[in-house]
Amino acid sequence: MQILDGQVVSQATKDELKMKVGQLTAAGKKVPHLAAVLVGSNGASETYVGSKVKTCEEIGYKSTLLRLPEDISEFKLLQAIEDLNNDPDVDGILVQLPLPKHISEAKVIETIDPSKDVDGFHPMSAGKLVQGLPTFVSATPHGIMLMLEHYKIDTKGKHAVVIGRSNIVGRPMSILLSANTNPGNCTVTVCHSQTKNLKEICLQADIIVAALGRPEFVTADMVKEGAVVIDVGITRVADTTKKRGYSIKGDVDFQNVSPKCSYITPVPGGVGPMTIAALMANTYRACMERN
Repeated sequence: MQILDGQVVSQATKDELKMKVGQLTAAGKKVPHLAAVLVGSNGASETYVGSKVKTCEEIGYKSTLLRLPEDISEFKLLQAIEDLNNDPDVDGILVQLPLPKHISEAKVIETIDPSKDVDGFHPMSAGKLVQGLPTFVSATPHGIMLMLEHYKIDTKGKHAVVIGRSNIVGRPMSILLSANTNPGNCTVTVCHSQTKNLKEICLQADIIVAALGRPEFVTADMVKEGAVVIDVGITRVADTTKKRGYSIKGDVDFQNVSPKCSYITPVPGGVGPMTIAALMANTYRACMERN
């Protein structure tokens, strides 16, 4: 069993981007500029956005963090996004989800200029992905593909099972794994809350991507010997033995599943760091395409 270490792959990706930014700076060219929009003060969102801003500094990107109140109107939020769309210095825009209930996430995503959609959530980005056209790919699936590539995991002709069908992870992941690329060329089964015989389907899988948001859902009796397991889940579970009062759990029962795997991602330290690395790669690409 080998650990797929997201910290290592993420650092390699960031080091490469830092070198490229150094070359841009030396040539007197524009460096990438990422603008993040944070509505309200959700603790998890604060952490995520903070790490994205910190990573921008580490690589040498310019970053802007736009903090907006929880009760901002949808109209004013859309206006703020339009201002970023129209700012020629901004290359990438991300609006941290989830948003307050009175704001339509769909409207917000559709308002972002597709050429600055570094999260890869815009319907135009999603449509291009389906058609196999160059586009921004949602950062978590993109990060997983970078990890598979880094570890030279053979995916050609393999049976991949994706548990979860969200537009952020499950759907784009299934498209990427089935694409005529390397990594890719898998036969993909997408499972979800209504799937019957989930255990039997998972036992056929050479690769399992668990992205359903239920802690330790994938158990050892669902995984065949030698499978590759990618755990996208990250849930806070109450834990009185911890000083902070909670533990971070993935969607996979790591302790019992890992001995059966050829490769597995830990939680934390697996997919999470890759998501931010992929976002940074998307932002660099946006800058190159715009300038």
